[in-house]
Amino acid sequence: MPKNDLVSLARQLDIVFKELEKELSCLDSGTVFIQIRNNMIGKFGIKHNPIAGREGEWNGPEHGLSAIQIKSFRQMAIESLKFKNHWTHGEISYEFAVRKGLIAVDTVIESNYNMANHMIRYPRATYSDTNAELS
Repeated sequence: MPKNDLVSLARQLDIVFKELEKELSCLDSGTVFIQIRNNMIGKFGIKHNPIAGREGEWNGPEHGLSAIQIKSFRQMAIESLKFKNHWTHGEISYEFAVRKGLIAVDTVIESNYNMANHMIRYPRATYSDTNAELS
């Protein structure tokens, strides 16, 4: 068993949030995304939202997430893994925003499959017969 398989997805997500902590402390909204392959987090990051330009000037957030809000966000993200069922490849996005001093998080869980992997499981006769029925 490779060493990476010993690290749970929840622990990997915890590491992601530790890596993003400084960036989150400068943002009051955006989307944290993680890409998963074989239950291992590969690419992750933040899509910043919004950075508004008006009259030749850029305006970013006045305040970022507090340490308590980041901790709460991380806990909600880890809890959301309970909704990930029966897939190993995909992406999870956490859209966040501070509203009235509280952090609100919406989660989108996306599973990905590769048809080439499934064609190996089904003999040609199985899907040929189905194809004849569809004609």
